[in-house]
Amino acid sequence: MIENINGTRETVNFGEHGVYKLYMNDEYEDYPNHWHTPIEIIMPLQNDYRVECGGVDYHLNEQDILVISSCALHTLYAPENGVRIIFQIDFTPLNVFKDTYTMMNTFEPARLISKETAPDIYEEAHDLICEIKNEYQASQPLSDMYVFCKITEFFVLLGRKYLSETRLFENDSHKRKEYADIFMSIFDYISIHCTENLTLEDIASIAGFSKFHFSRLFKQFTNTTFNNYVNTKRVEYAERLLIDPTLSITEISYLSGFNSSSAFVRVFKSIKTYTPSEFRKLHDCYVLTECKDCK
Repeated sequence: MIENINGTRETVNFGEHGVYKLYMNDEYEDYPNHWHTPIEIIMPLQNDYRVECGGVDYHLNEQDILVISSCALHTLYAPENGVRIIFQIDFTPLNVFKDTYTMMNTFEPARLISKETAPDIYEEAHDLICEIKNEYQASQPLSDMYVFCKITEFFVLLGRKYLSETRLFENDSHKRKEYADIFMSIFDYISIHCTENLTLEDIASIAGFSKFHFSRLFKQFTNTTFNNYVNTKRVEYAERLLIDPTLSITEISYLSGFNSSSAFVRVFKSIKTYTPSEFRKLHDCYVLTECKDCK
């Protein structure tokens, strides 16, 4: 059950546990398109489950795990009978670590962990979720600390897999780690400076590679191009600004690093499947000013 929702935004009440909430959901109830800042993990225990997120329809079989990133719009469809774990986590306490933001990007907007999609880590990931469930239900002393340690272990497991998942240097683990460290620093740099005029040549120079070598490595590490990655970071930044109704679409486009509002709208829609104006409507933001390019 969604306890507090305003438009499409759900406010999660963590209660006595502070930064996480877990419940065994057996309701035959669909949840409409909504979003929340906590990360959500769903694991069906009996019967399957269906989730729409980021334009993708995820069909979860029993024991599959779906990680939904912060602020991702998603819709949940329940079968007539079944039980599933729904686990929501406030990740703010881990933001003190420099790698957290980069790691969380690997789950956007959602990541399916199953025997088929992640055979090398599935069993360990599954066992960690079960440990968290058992500890949550047992209510032992220091239970919250134990649960959050297991949450951290779960995301370290996933983060290491997806951050280092590359075909490069398969026979040279030292070289792969060296390159992974470089690219994690580059991803952090892009996240901080994405609204500035970032060029492939400049970032390649910071990384210590030629433009062409860097471009090839970047595609291997991210499965996308440098320009697409930067645009995605700019759109994420723009989403936070769109919540503010006093800013116009044109203002937001320039504040987010785009050269024109028309380019901003085009890129935003290609990544999110809806326009900035539609995003505002989804999030119940009243648009005080409107750009003709955004209709």
